Amino acid sequence: MDASSDTAAGHASTATSTRGTYLGQTREERATDRHERLMKAAFELFAARSYDDVTVADVCAHAKVAKRYFYDHFTDRGALLTAVHQERNEWLLAGVEAAVPRQPAALQDLLRPMMTALTTMLAADPSSARVIYLNAPRMELRRRDVLREDAKRFGTFVTTTLRREPRDLLRHHRAMIALAAGISEVIIEWLDEGMPDDPHTLADHLTGLATALLAPAL
Repeated sequence: MDASSDTAAGHASTATSTRGTYLGQTREERATDRHERLMKAAFELFAARSYDDVTVADVCAHAKVAKRYFYDHFTDRGALLTAVHQERNEWLLAGVEAAVPRQPAALQDLLRPMMTALTTMLAADPSSARVIYLNAPRMELRRRDVLREDAKRFGTFVTTTLRREPRDLLRHHRAMIALAAGISEVIIEWLDEGMPDDPHTLADHLTGLATALLAPAL
């Protein structure tokens, strides 16, 4: 082997080690980085366009990830949308729960800060609002499951925080389903109309709605 071959081999071994590192990143780190870039790109594109106007090729180009790697992380475009929606919905629910005082004295003391956090977070982050509520038509296929999951989580959170068991479990369950679906539809209308009123006004309306639905069951 001549000197130039030795030099080329040396550069190759520096870039890629026997442990699979490349430019200082392991194979796992590169996969994680690609996944994060695909998620970020998809979020930005789905927030700006309708689902039908975003292709896998668009996402890969925006993320600067070769298309062949896309399918290492997602089965198709629908799976990617579901992952982005779940990530943003979890962000929203976590923020809503974090807004509640440790020991609220009454139901309204729990609900008002939750509804205020919900509406102000959405108003401050219109891109997330669009992904969660508007620009995700494929989510309609599993909307019932999402609503039931949110209702169950919210119901458990309310009873645990208030340290109060429902007087009527079935009524409480149905009230939570109605509340999750109702809040979703009210917010969709609010967003569709361009957020015509202040988020605090909407929070006040949602607090009244939630109190009326939940109080009889608690």
